[in-house]
Amino acid sequence: MAKMLFVNLPCSNLGAAIGFYQALGFSQNLQFSDDTAACMVWSEHIFVMLLTPAKWQSFTQRPLPAEGSSEVMLALNCDDKQTVDELCTAAGVAGGVSDVMPKQDLGFMYSRSVLDLDGHIWEFFWMDPAAMAG
Repeated sequence: MAKMLFVNLPCSNLGAAIGFYQALGFSQNLQFSDDTAACMVWSEHIFVMLLTPAKWQSFTQRPLPAEGSSEVMLALNCDDKQTVDELCTAAGVAGGVSDVMPKQDLGFMYSRSVLDLDGHIWEFFWMDPAAMAG
């Protein structure tokens, strides 16, 4: 069986969060979604579970992070620099914040970071496959 990653994130407005992630190209798996959670699909092996605060608290008693704090930075690879730029633009148009950290262009790697509607940091990056092999 292939390894899969499910990232669970609390969100304050489930409907708005679904729209934000759809604007970035995620699709919603309705089989694993309801009025308390939404399964958003990035690839056949990477999923983001958006959870209302009450649903989040059914999994853990740890407190929700304070507004404006960051508990984790999530990074997704892209096929090319243009896709990185397109995703950052889409995040801003969808209500997120683009370029919360300076763009990074190291030649062999290019990345930009955004905040989603709840302040979760996402980094979109491209790396040169030839440089990775060396």
